[in-house]
Amino acid sequence: RYEEREDFAVVMQPFFRNTLLPLDSSGKPDLSFFAADCFHFSVRGYAEMAMALWNNMLEPVGEKQTYNNFTHDRSKLKCPNPEKPFLSTLRNSGFRSSDLDLEKTEPSVPYWAVIVAAVAGVLAGSL
Repeated sequence: RYEEREDFAVVMQPFFRNTLLPLDSSGKPDLSFFAADCFHFSVRGYAEMAMALWNNMLEPVGEKQTYNNFTHDRSKLKCPNPEKPFLSTLRNSGFRSSDLDLEKTEPSVPYWAVIVAAVAGVLAGSL
């Protein structure tokens, strides 16, 4: 949708796709990364996610890291370099419209299946 735009880009940042639960030295979940509800991140967890997101934005499309290693190490924070001082997009990562196959494809689930599932869910819930 935005591929031809010179002034705007949308880029998927997959830093959280293959992330594993952080573990402490005894092999148990490291709760210091989570808030009291054990679901949301703590300040430490948000700091890790922010660093991973920043690093992802600087990595070229097709070479983005898909996990976060939760090391709480500030030295892993990447900085722009003189060769690539910008956030990475399809265009400045070397991809052009001719390199991508972005033709319209059929959705993997037909629209009517969603309607049937919603109606069935309402009926089952009301019973």
